[in-house]
Amino acid sequence: MIKKVLLSLLLTGVLSAKYTNCEFKNERYNDVCKKAVASGVSIDYANRFLLSYFKTQFFDEVSWKYLQPSKIKYHREKEKQANNVLVSYVPKMVENLKKYKYAYDKAEKKYGVNREIIAAILLKETKLGKIHPTHDAFIVFNTMVTRTKAQTPREKWLLRMGQSNMSAIIKHCYDAGKKPYECNLPSSYAGAVGIPQFMPTSFHYSESYRGKTADLTKMEDAILSVAKFLHVKAGFDKLIDFSRLPDVAKVEQEWYAYEYKYDNASFVYEKSKSGKVYHCFTKNRPELAYMKSYVKKIMRYNNSSNYAVGVLRLAYEAHKEL
Repeated sequence: MIKKVLLSLLLTGVLSAKYTNCEFKNERYNDVCKKAVASGVSIDYANRFLLSYFKTQFFDEVSWKYLQPSKIKYHREKEKQANNVLVSYVPKMVENLKKYKYAYDKAEKKYGVNREIIAAILLKETKLGKIHPTHDAFIVFNTMVTRTKAQTPREKWLLRMGQSNMSAIIKHCYDAGKKPYECNLPSSYAGAVGIPQFMPTSFHYSESYRGKTADLTKMEDAILSVAKFLHVKAGFDKLIDFSRLPDVAKVEQEWYAYEYKYDNASFVYEKSKSGKVYHCFTKNRPELAYMKSYVKKIMRYNNSSNYAVGVLRLAYEAHKEL
């Protein structure tokens, strides 16, 4: 009974207030609020969201732990393991490709993205929807924004990323017509949502198979959304000719050996936008140029060479089985 009274008082207090600016005790919320308002959210709704006890007074300790720099090497090693293990799931990919053939047909025709690439991404992200997220996206990013010190370049990036995703979630909930405490988005520890694991800032790439608001927990919508993302963001508009690819499994193992040798290795890049120099695996290797071009596109979905090469390997194996 006491809990119900407390909940009623909290909600009544928030709902009765009127807000006219984006000024908060936690100054990092100021930018979140301004971004949300700039995207079309009412200033009153943005304030209610950011002052909601159920949204900003909870923190995700597990998420925060796995986002630390000490875990980066661990994530890379897990990526390799995942790539190797997921090859055994290729028959499941083929089943999915056949079951949802109508959605994959539409995705290929509309966006020019291979069905095998889409299915491989969905397999890597959530094992084709079998993995169910256990975190809450807003709480993940609220933890990030509140805890990050913003002293190093990575920390400053983490803060900006967290703020952008918080505002994107507020926009999503506002458009959905939901009250802040009603709008919860199950996510990964990194805040990614749905079968395709979209970050909230990428929700505008989502698309519904039936022409309504996209639901990323639905397979058809996940399929079309991945295709739209790669088409719009990565310029993926021409189907891969799998006959032009080298032995992808062999190249994948060569790449892993190369990456083990060099800490700053990249499959496709020689230099980052910030000027960081990489050991480029495909440099001066024209026989890998075609594969490289598509690995680069897939890296727009997840900026990891291991991830992109793994996706291409799974797609290659599924194509052979099909």
